Amino acid sequence: MFIDAREVGNAQTFHTTVCIVGGGVAGITLALSLAKQQIDVCLIESGGLSSEAATDDLYKGENVGIPYDFDCNYRSRYLGGSSNCWGGWNRPLETEDFIERNWVPHSGWPLSRADLKPFYDRTHSLLALGPTTFESEFWESSINNPRVRRVPFKTSRVQDSFAQFSPPARMGKMYRTELESSRFIRVFLHANATNIATDSKAQNVTQVEIRTLNGCSFSVSAKYFVLATGGIENARLMLSSNQTQKEGLGNGNDLVGRYFMDHPRMQAGMVKLRKPFRGNKLYDIKHQDKSRYVYAHGTSVAAQFVLSPEVMEREQLLHSRVWFRSIFAGEGTNSVAALHRYTQTILHKGNANLQRRRDLMLMLRDPASTIGYVMARAFPVPPLVRGISLEIMVEPDPNPNSRVTLSDSRDPLGMRRVRVDWQLGSLVQKTFSRTLEILKEELQNAGAADIDVPPLFPDQQWPARLEGTWHHMGTTRMHDSAREGVVDRNCLVHGMNNLFLAGSSVFPTGGGNFPTMTLAALALRLADHMAAKILNPQQEIVSNEQEAGIDRRCG
Repeated sequence: MFIDAREVGNAQTFHTTVCIVGGGVAGITLALSLAKQQIDVCLIESGGLSSEAATDDLYKGENVGIPYDFDCNYRSRYLGGSSNCWGGWNRPLETEDFIERNWVPHSGWPLSRADLKPFYDRTHSLLALGPTTFESEFWESSINNPRVRRVPFKTSRVQDSFAQFSPPARMGKMYRTELESSRFIRVFLHANATNIATDSKAQNVTQVEIRTLNGCSFSVSAKYFVLATGGIENARLMLSSNQTQKEGLGNGNDLVGRYFMDHPRMQAGMVKLRKPFRGNKLYDIKHQDKSRYVYAHGTSVAAQFVLSPEVMEREQLLHSRVWFRSIFAGEGTNSVAALHRYTQTILHKGNANLQRRRDLMLMLRDPASTIGYVMARAFPVPPLVRGISLEIMVEPDPNPNSRVTLSDSRDPLGMRRVRVDWQLGSLVQKTFSRTLEILKEELQNAGAADIDVPPLFPDQQWPARLEGTWHHMGTTRMHDSAREGVVDRNCLVHGMNNLFLAGSSVFPTGGGNFPTMTLAALALRLADHMAAKILNPQQEIVSNEQEAGIDRRCG
């Protein structure tokens, strides 16, 4: 059932078993999974069914760290969340991502890749993916196209790594009918959670307070609560909920908002493919997304270059992924930038603040660049390709000084806006530079390409071309110890009995990979955990006592 919160009377309280705040990938996955087990759910979504400027404005905040765009132009505040602006890339994190690395401070998860394996497998159905394998040999043989070939590296220092594309799954559209028709789910649209109320000891959440932009206010009470509003907003809501704990809910150890991470990326250097590999579509991002060339088993795939685990350990580097990027006719012009914005808006991937008329005029002023780029995208033939560069995405180091805090300015709901201080350490710069050096050597030795990469950080500063990837992670990290993390391995807030967190905000490290598949797997795992607590409470008590070493046998 969908309920427009703007039409709900003031001062009402709705009761449910589980209240989920946030209708993105994690929130929708949780709601659907719990409903299948006949558990009542209220799903609280700030937006409606499409982008709206007034709602998008609530994402705005202040940047005080590395130059970084994070607000309403790069997120989607309506049903489906970031799946509305998601490119569809999927790959699980690697086994090494979950392990503590002595050269990466604060690394290591309390879970293993094996713990998440069954849930990773279940995400293939949820996200409309193909076979549950990412093995390079499997996909190369399945594609069976002479224009798609792997590089025969002479050593094992560099490997190729395959990702699968979701169509992509726009969760708000893909599961709209199921959400609307379920008798166990109530979806409140245009409903903004503004405070999490607790008992006097801040151990139990009693209700979530809701406000709308047209002035309505009400609350939702539940047995269990889950915050699934994203890597920035999860922290913001917990820091804002300070009526019982003045430093913010769950923030007794000053960890909420810390360890903010995003994957930094940049384009660098130029690539000249040697004859056997000219026209190879496998590693070029411009030929991968839903490509008819790199396709098998009903699924588009993509390959990138990664360093082997042994090389990363020996060189003491973070994870990274590198791919080729064709430079098409018209690329880099104002008209093509306008084309990208215009397309995003039309496809409901961007936000309603984008100015369509302005962008249309920019395209019309330079039709040659606009048409040239469109033709290159549709027919990527050599005359329309101006060159090939490298694009590299690097794992962010988990840094406690990289953080989300509250600013002094307030949004129309009266909530303090965010202040984002994105920080990256020298290990990230080292990984950027050394990864490309090793890749250059290996591609040349394999006879695949000649690479020219100038120094990336000649003054040790971050260059203007550095971008984020809008993978907001880490602000409520997972750790078995309350001194090191905000939630435990089951995503329960330390020191609390009924507040869970979902999404990539709980990631202790970000890996060098795309987060959607992992956050969806964690949501499925959390749904199973919560269902067990709700449907078998006595079994849950026994299980907890066994874990704590309590023996209640007589004698």
